[in-house]
Amino acid sequence: MSAPTPRYERAARRAQADGRIPALSVALHRADREPWVFTVGDSGNPAHPLGQHTRFRIGSVTKTFTAVLVMQARDDGLLDLDQPLSAYLDVPAHGDATIRRLLSHTAGFQREPYGDIWDTLIAPDAGRMLAELDRAERVLPDARRYHYSNLGLAVLGQLVARLRGGTWDEVLAERILRPLGLTRTTVAVPPEAAVGYLVDAFSDAARPEPPVDVGGLAPAAQLWSTAGDMAKWAAFLADPEIIDPAGAVLAAATLDEMRWPLTPTDESLWAMGFGLGLMLVPEGKRIVHVGHDGAMPGFLAGVYGRRGGDGNPGALGCAVLGSSGTAGQTNELVHELLRLAADLDPAEIRPWRAGPPAPVAYRSALGRWWGEGMEFVFTWHDGALRARAVEAPAGRPPSVFEPLPDRADVLRTVSGREVGELLRLTRDESGAIVRMHWATYRFTRRQEGFDGGWASAGPEPADRPG
Repeated sequence: MSAPTPRYERAARRAQADGRIPALSVALHRADREPWVFTVGDSGNPAHPLGQHTRFRIGSVTKTFTAVLVMQARDDGLLDLDQPLSAYLDVPAHGDATIRRLLSHTAGFQREPYGDIWDTLIAPDAGRMLAELDRAERVLPDARRYHYSNLGLAVLGQLVARLRGGTWDEVLAERILRPLGLTRTTVAVPPEAAVGYLVDAFSDAARPEPPVDVGGLAPAAQLWSTAGDMAKWAAFLADPEIIDPAGAVLAAATLDEMRWPLTPTDESLWAMGFGLGLMLVPEGKRIVHVGHDGAMPGFLAGVYGRRGGDGNPGALGCAVLGSSGTAGQTNELVHELLRLAADLDPAEIRPWRAGPPAPVAYRSALGRWWGEGMEFVFTWHDGALRARAVEAPAGRPPSVFEPLPDRADVLRTVSGREVGELLRLTRDESGAIVRMHWATYRFTRRQEGFDGGWASAGPEPADRPG
């Protein structure tokens, strides 16, 4: 990255100054540029001055790793998202909560494990946390609404550890950190750790916060990392096809599933949603930032990847890590930098090149069709039949179809409008497609009513009395 970096640096410097953040580390990762990393401030660690390898607590960003581990276990047949917790883990209470509800924070679990751990700074180990589930409240009925729970994600982390026959730390390193090369992401406090601070609201004083080991709560909040590692992780969450093309960590289709919004976080202000362990921040114009915020004593983190939008080069991820536990600028900057990256340094526009024609069997499907009184255009691009409503908003992706393996004239909608539904083709004696049924609705070459009458013919004459 070259040309826009002064704008990125200025945004970071402004956030550090306005937020009064002792140390700030930011990074951008994208498919078409070298990673960009910038730091400003003082690590508070004399042996390791602030630099690109300085580590920060990432707090609840840890939950995204645990969510991926859960989905790996699902894909490997070790669990079912809609089965209750008790099907896999012997717990004294709340075993009826499903894995899916726990991942989306809709199971009603209280926020923290039993006890005032943020007062005593003494967290239970994994065994005690699970054994004391009967002392933790179900503060809301299952599926009633969103309620964020560190306890719920921590329980899922320990569940995955049991299913894999190791500790959560071991499973994390083996199944995510090493395959993706996230070598500077650790559970233990590293030598290069920045000091986290509470910055006084009424003076320039900054008080070091105590280091906290969260014990059994580790799958929800324990990790340390660098901005560079976390920007790459954000890029993976947004575009695994680029970061992990072989699907060694997780199939791209599974990440699609995780990114689907399951609940808003507020009933009236739909500014953020939750998928399966992932925060989803809509940016307008069919753009969403996917990732997570994090907070621990003395630290804040924002780690997000950008999906969609003009200028997006793919695998566009950003991380902003700060050593103040109160500076909201940390969490705002990550979204600002993602916008700047797409606006100031957009991906190159690839030239169009002619491709092969549509197969003979589908050529008569191309062009304009009418269904439900509306006009659609069927086209052939990138090796697939597609459809798009003429009046669809700009930027809305088309529907894409794939033929069933044993029935060439029956296709499945694999993305876009009516995803999952069938498209059936009807041919005349010459083999030309003369009618289609999509999600059972009839599609014809002219605009017809539901009774098959041609719109241009006008109304049928009314019966006259007598």
